[in-house]
Amino acid sequence: MKIDPDSPADLSAQIAAAIRNAIVDGTLIVDERLPSEAELSDQFNVSRPTVREALKRLAAQSLIRTQRGATGGAFVNRLSFEAAQPQQITTSTLLLSMNAVSFETACEARYALERACAPLSAERRTADHLATMRAEILRQGHPGLTDEAFCASDVAFHRALVDGASNPVLSYQLSGAVEAMQPLMNMITFTARSRGKIVALHTSIADALEQQDPRATQAALSALEEETQTLAQSVFASRLKKSSKPVS
Repeated sequence: MKIDPDSPADLSAQIAAAIRNAIVDGTLIVDERLPSEAELSDQFNVSRPTVREALKRLAAQSLIRTQRGATGGAFVNRLSFEAAQPQQITTSTLLLSMNAVSFETACEARYALERACAPLSAERRTADHLATMRAEILRQGHPGLTDEAFCASDVAFHRALVDGASNPVLSYQLSGAVEAMQPLMNMITFTARSRGKIVALHTSIADALEQQDPRATQAALSALEEETQTLAQSVFASRLKKSSKPVS
């Protein structure tokens, strides 16, 4: 593991990157104890506070864990897909907001990914996945449900569909698409949507999955995408009309 002391990059960041690369390439394996702060300080020829900052960066990424006591120290952590999902969702949310991705582009990507997941979900979904989807459909039909709660239920419904594929890599990759994009779509379309129509489309998706029919599942998702895009166009047109209206 090496760093470039003449590089303008922060030394602690360089050390963290070097250790991270050693974990990724298998030089450091899961549960292996890292050298002590003093040893790392000597190895990289930096101060111990710099090493400590590098270890904090790695711990924040869940790549290492620390243990106290005589047998303690910093150890390589086993990073799970579930533990990494919040970071994936945060990154996706920031990318969408900071790069001004259009609603149409985000919606297109989100449903394309979910349709790709549909055949596996139709084949592998369990009774628990279907029960979650049915429960969320029932919840969405409650007349007293707030818009915020409807959005949360919407996310839970689609996460059950994605998780039904029983593929942790897909679930991880799609967590950003569902949990970052879905709230964005709901925020824009909630004023114009018909909850009854959304519930009916969700029911069609759940029915197709229960029948293990991938084509029907994909078709129902396409219908939901079309409804979402139509709602967004209506909302944007209404906003444009209001903004262009002369002030009397």
